[in-house]
Order: sequence, then structure tokens, then C-alpha cells
Amino acid sequence: MASSHRAPARSDIYATVTAQLVAAIEAGAGEWRMPWHHTGAPTMRPANVMGRRYAGINRLVLWATAEAHGYTSGTFGTYQQWKGIGGQVRKGESGAHVVLWKRIESRNGDVHAGSDADTDTGDEGRGRARCFARSFVVFNRDQVDLEDAGAVREAPPVDTSIAEALAFLSRAGIPIEYGLHDAHYRADIDKVFMPERTAFDSDLDLVSTLAHEIAHGSGHAARLARETLRDYHKERSIRAREELVAEICSAMIMADLGLACTPRPDHAAYLASWLSILRHDVRAIFTAAAQAQAAADWIHAAASAGQGDELGGGHDDVPPLAIAA
Repeated sequence: MASSHRAPARSDIYATVTAQLVAAIEAGAGEWRMPWHHTGAPTMRPANVMGRRYAGINRLVLWATAEAHGYTSGTFGTYQQWKGIGGQVRKGESGAHVVLWKRIESRNGDVHAGSDADTDTGDEGRGRARCFARSFVVFNRDQVDLEDAGAVREAPPVDTSIAEALAFLSRAGIPIEYGLHDAHYRADIDKVFMPERTAFDSDLDLVSTLAHEIAHGSGHAARLARETLRDYHKERSIRAREELVAEICSAMIMADLGLACTPRPDHAAYLASWLSILRHDVRAIFTAAAQAQAAADWIHAAASAGQGDELGGGHDDVPPLAIAA
């Protein structure tokens, strides 16, 4: 029978997941490679056996797991889920811990005993709804013997050109100006500034950098109102948290587009801060991943609408295509 590794108690979920990601960060530190850097392969768009995509912290955990073990499949499932479709997890295989959020609502405003929740979402008069975390162990398709190979359909590869990716990000509606010496977002005027295309080592670097800056813009007070963007210049630790959100969001967007997300040496300055934050606050990576997912969802919604929001004043023309270095 597979080594299922009993899921940790709720109080340990945060520590278990954080420890895994800290180890992955430390393992790649010499090359500035983080758990969210990837090749754009389908493994970076993980889904369960029913085809439902993983999001937030689970996406990061499964990215790190796939990278560490060299998995070629992006499909994961619990022992019972695989068994339910005629699969058998191989003896001795170890799974990855993912988190399922359960919502509890109480009309008297109290949270049920044992809940780990910290999010209020209910309306007054209906009581408060809060979420708590449960951990489950999942196994990759590569760890499973499956009688019917067609029982699981892998997500098809995504083929997005550089021009399509740049146009997609531009449609989010946040103004973009090219020609500056460095990439940054200014919240006071709600605008992204970017160097010329030739300043980047490759077109992939250009797209991932633009996604990073658009991610910052998603946190504007009129959009997601992210506190780490609002207080960006107050403390270095707050700045590091906001950069972590933008970095993870950029990786999510690149994965969604099927494009590789590569290490950026200029972010090495934040490495020590990120590790310090994660070691001192086991919930920090959960918060960052949730905020990054919210930012990615906003970018997709805004780009799909094609007009951004009331702050979006359009964008400069997408720079001409260049040969990737």
C-alpha cells in the first residue's frame, strides 16, 4: 500500500506546507530559482482527477512537488480518488499535502469549535461565515498504475505567442509606458513603466516582468485594495511581502499562458526577507498565494473584458517583436 502520510493536524498544516516551500526556496537559492519558476509545461497547471484546477497555495505546493520529483503529469488525486477510477497508487509512494478550505457559518456569530478560520465573509443578519483548513494527501498520475489510461485526460498544452501574451496583459487596462530605464508600477498615477524590449535578455523575461508589474497594479485601492501595495514604502518587510505576491502572480499568469517563468537575479535582494517572513510567520505564504491568485484572477477577468476598469486609461502600443536573446 502507498505511504499516505497521515494529514497533519490543522494546527500543523501551515507549518508543514511552509517548511516544504522554505526547503524548496533554499534548494534553489544559489541560482535564484524559486518554487514558482517553471517551464510552462502542463505540470504547472495542476488539476485533480476530475479536471478541477488547483489554485492558491495548492498550486505552489504542487509546482514544488512536480519540480522535485520530475513529474510529467499535471494530474493529482487522493488515494481514494485514484481508486475510484480504477487506479492504484504504487507501494511506497509518498504524496503531497494540499489544503481544502471549509466554510462554516453560525447565526450567532460564533465559529464552530476547532475551526482554524480567520476570514469573515458572511453578511450581518446571516451570521458570520469563516473558513478553516483541512489537509489531504494527493498523488501524481506518475505514481499510479491505471487500468484505463483514458480515465484521466491531461490538460492540453497551451501555445501562446509572445505577441499574444503582451496583448493579453495590455488588455487588463492598466496604462503601460515603454522606454524607462527600469520596470516599476506607480500607484499614485496608476501606471506601469517598462524598459524598451531590447533591454531584456529574452522576450519571456519581458512578458514575466510586465505580468509582475501588472500584478502590482491589481492591488490599487480601486481594484483589490491590497494593503501591502498601499504601505509599500513604509517598511522593507511590507515591501518584500508585496513583491512576493507580484512574483507568484507573475508565475501563475505565465503558467496559464503556457510560457516559462525563469529566475530574475534582481529579485535576489528579497530572498533573505522572504525566508525571514516565512520562517517567522507560517501563514505568510498562504496569504501571499491567496493574494497572488486573486491578482491573477483579476488580470484574467480584466483582460477578458478587454477594457480594464474605471482606472484603466488604455496603454501604449505593444513594442515590436524582437528576437529572444
